[in-house]
Amino acid sequence: MASSTAPSQPDIPALARDIRAGDRAVLARAITLIESKRADHRAAAAALIQELLPDTGNAIRVGITGAPGVGKSTSIDTLGHFLTAQGHKVAVLAVDPSSSRTGGSILGDKTRMAQLAIDPNAFIRPSPASGTLGGVAAKTRETMLLCEAAGYDVVLVETVGIGQSETAVADMTDFFLALMLPGAGDELQGIKKGLVELADMIAVNKADGDNVSRAKLAAAEYRAALHILTPRSTNWTPPVVTYSALTATGVEYLWSKVIEHRNRLTASGEIAQIRRTQQVKWMWTMLEERLFARLRSDPAIRAKLPKIESSVAAGTLSPTAAVEQIAKALEL
Repeated sequence: MASSTAPSQPDIPALARDIRAGDRAVLARAITLIESKRADHRAAAAALIQELLPDTGNAIRVGITGAPGVGKSTSIDTLGHFLTAQGHKVAVLAVDPSSSRTGGSILGDKTRMAQLAIDPNAFIRPSPASGTLGGVAAKTRETMLLCEAAGYDVVLVETVGIGQSETAVADMTDFFLALMLPGAGDELQGIKKGLVELADMIAVNKADGDNVSRAKLAAAEYRAALHILTPRSTNWTPPVVTYSALTATGVEYLWSKVIEHRNRLTASGEIAQIRRTQQVKWMWTMLEERLFARLRSDPAIRAKLPKIESSVAAGTLSPTAAVEQIAKALEL
């Protein structure tokens, strides 16, 4: 809700009030404000987040990853529908640093989440259309806070990128869920050790029809693999479950494990510690992104960079001296 006399300067108290009231249209506009690269919008977004900070932090934050073809969108749709039927308000966000190349994240196609797309208690938001992983992750984190302030008590964050995007999502959520396919066998060898180490639970999808026995076999193999890895928490051993996104079989049990994890880590104080650590990580991520944005946007600095790069490549300027020159240009 912007002021009529100065449309570029949002009315922060009015925005905050409408977000707290659960106004979805205002929430969407506020997220667009947060994703803006304009300096005045960045300042307004920071003020809005600060205003809403006391209303954030109460949601269950779940990160979800899985290889293409695992049925991630169907799984999120089925799980989200189950949760809204239980009285929850669910926000679905994405971290996709490749969206500028692929034309948007998988969430851009809401037909993949047919139930949630029309559910009044669900809110779906794809990644910002472009940006580095740090920038996309920071914007998604801010979006998560806005959704919490708007009353969404479950936030599902999907990683549709690869590699470091999984770590970024694990670093902004309380629980990290890795979706796998049945018939592990040889595929087990191809699982990234880092991904399995991040997971708080492995869930094998497509446990329906003729696939049930294959899904159970895959789950047994994943359990065996997890035994040789050190879990992230001393208070939690990652379970391996089977479910079907198609029939919703096993989804209730899957969610019960998320709640069990939350209860156990809340009782030990670990969730609070995880959140504190995440806050500091987010601060440094945003600072790094701001510095890189300055490098990209300041014409005077950009003009110097090609010559500095060429000198480093030619061996006439050391990387250390080059960093000093760039830092000096940034007035650091």
